[in-house]
Formats: sequence, structure tokens, C-alpha cells
Amino acid sequence: MSSNYRRYFKSNGLSFKKTQKVKPLKKLPETDAIFKNVALANQKADQNPQVVRISIDSKARVKIGNLSRNGKSRTKKVLKANDHDYDWSQSLIPFGILDLTTEQLSVYFGTSSETSDFIVDCLSMWWQNNRQNYSKLEELVINLDNGISHRSNRTQFIKRIVNFSRENQLRIRLIYYPPYHSKYNSVERCWGVLENYWNGAILDTISAALSWASNMTWKGKHPDTYLIENTYDKGITISSSELQFYQQFWQPSENLPKWDVSVVPP
Repeated sequence: MSSNYRRYFKSNGLSFKKTQKVKPLKKLPETDAIFKNVALANQKADQNPQVVRISIDSKARVKIGNLSRNGKSRTKKVLKANDHDYDWSQSLIPFGILDLTTEQLSVYFGTSSETSDFIVDCLSMWWQNNRQNYSKLEELVINLDNGISHRSNRTQFIKRIVNFSRENQLRIRLIYYPPYHSKYNSVERCWGVLENYWNGAILDTISAALSWASNMTWKGKHPDTYLIENTYDKGITISSSELQFYQQFWQPSENLPKWDVSVVPP
């Protein structure tokens, strides 16, 4: 930048600033009501010692290969990556579960597809690993966004969540954030910390990606990390007649049926 431009910028109080992603693409008529419902439901859950609230979400696929990923490494020697970032061997789907009672983060890396079955399998694994900490639990409140694989009208998701509830005799409440506002979901902040932590690292193997993820810290704690190598088929749905059975346990709220659902086991 020339000295004339510097003087112009300085005299007019201008400086380079990073553009912030703060404007949502769209806003539904129900957005304000959904946010109010989220706030009230979360507050009620956090005040009840017999309720545990978790936040779940996935992040963009992570490519595994000798890629620079446009980052800067904290090493004595400059790392050398491929000239172009289009040659990778695999990709991983990170799925996070943040326990908002303990602030413990669990990250599951899938090698297949992000489906309803993958999400509920991760949730089931999390519960099996943590249920001993909540012997008096009456309800599990889950904060989530309106992602395709776990939206409230996804038939396979309904089936899997109802079965999870029935098998564990656990009441579940699904509290959805409004569309285009998923950044307010608590686990989203964990992804930002992870990106900053492994920024510039060459994730050329699956074990390297898991190692970096397991060594980050969230609220002073290392996350629990897991590799899920199951194969998940996309597009699985259930018939209307089969869905009727599961809907008896699926109780949408009267005011916001898409965004607030209780799952009640028999």
C-alpha cells in the first residue's frame, strides 16, 4: 500500500477489518418464537438436577491427505504439503456431543455418511459411556439444529430416537434452533476451537486427525474421541403404517410442533 493510501485511510479513520458472518440468510415468521422457546426450555432444564442437557451437531467433512488446508503450523520447520488440495485418500465426518452439565465434549469421527442412524449410534455410544454419571436422570434435553438427518419429520430419525428412548426408558426432549441460526447451538463453538487448534496441521492419516482432536481443550478438558467405521446407507425411510407405531411415543408441542418434541417411553 502506498504512503498516499495510508494517509488517506488514517485521516478518515479507516482500517482493514475482517468481515464477520453475523447476518442469517433467512428468517422464518416463527424464528423469534423458536428462540424464546429454546431459552425457556434450556433454563428450565438447567434448573432441574434430574435433567441433563446436551448439544449435538456435525461439522464439515475433514479431508485426510497431505493437504495444507490454508493454515499456519507451529513448527520449527515449514511443513510441506501437496501443491494442490484436491488429492485426498479419505474424509471424516466429525459429530460432536457437548454435555452442558459437565462441559465434557465427545467427538465421533465417521468414515461413511451422516445419516439418522449414524447420529443415533453416536448418541447411544455417548449414553452407554456416561449413564453411570446420571443414575437419577429423568429426562435428556437435546439442543440441535434443523439438519436433514435429524429434523423432526425425518422418519428414520423418529424411529431410531423412539427406540433409543424405549430401550433405555429415558424421556427425551428435542429442542431445535431456528433454521439458518445453528451457530447459536453451543457445540458450534467447540468446532471453532478445534479449527484454531489444528489450523495448519497436515492431517494425512485418520490417526493424525483423531490425535489432534483429542489434544485440543474445551473449558480446560480434552475431548473424548471415537472412530465410527460402520457403513451407513442414505435415504432410508419407513412406511406410513410403521410410522404410526412410533408416533404414539413422539409428542410434538402444540405451539411449535416442528421445533419442540418430547419422546416418552411406555
